[in-house]
Amino acid sequence: MDKFTRLTGVAAPLPMINVDTDMIIPKQFLKTIKRTGLGKSLFFDMRYDDAGAENPDFVLNRPAYRQSKILVAGENFGCGSSREHAPWALLDFGIRCVVAPSFADIFYNNCFKNGILPIALPKGEIDKLMDDAERGANATLTIDLEKQEITGPDGGCIRFEIDPFRKHCLLEGLDEIGLTLQKAASITSFEETQKSSQPWLYP
Repeated sequence: MDKFTRLTGVAAPLPMINVDTDMIIPKQFLKTIKRTGLGKSLFFDMRYDDAGAENPDFVLNRPAYRQSKILVAGENFGCGSSREHAPWALLDFGIRCVVAPSFADIFYNNCFKNGILPIALPKGEIDKLMDDAERGANATLTIDLEKQEITGPDGGCIRFEIDPFRKHCLLEGLDEIGLTLQKAASITSFEETQKSSQPWLYP
C-alpha cells in the first residue's frame, strides 16, 4: 500500500454521529472484491437522489470539497457491519485521513490495513477542525504523521496519538503481506531446511 508520511489537502466537514458502514458504502456495492471503482458510490444514498442525480447539498458534491483528502466527522464513525469495502471506498475517492472523536473498532483497524489514517481527538479539538473545514476551498489541513501533528489553515497545531507499530506500518506502507515479505529470506531458509529434514511434506 502507499506510504502515509505527510498529507496536505482540503478537509470536508461531515458533522454527523454514528455514520455506519452502510452509509459509507451501501450493501448493493459489495459484490466486488476489487479495491478500485468504489469511490463513485461513497456515501451513495446521501450523494445522489432516487434518479441518480447528484444532491448539490451533500458536502462531497460541493465544488470546494470534490477533491477532499481529509474527512472531519462526528463520533462513532464507521459503526455497523465490518465491511472492508468502507475504507476501500474512502480511499478510492481520495480520502487518506478521517478525524473524529471516536471510531468503531473494526472500521478503525481496517483503515490502517488499507493505508488510511484514522485520528481520534477530543470533541473540543474536533469542533475546531470542523470550523476550519467549513471554510470551503480554504479548508486545507496538513497531517504530519512523523510529528503526529495536524496544522490548520491559520497555522494552529493539534497533536494526536497513535500506536507506534501502526505508525511504523503507515510510514513504510506496510500491510500484513508487506510485513510478512520483510521476512522472505527467513521464510525461504526455513522451507529449504524443512524440505531436507521432512521431504514428505513437499510431494
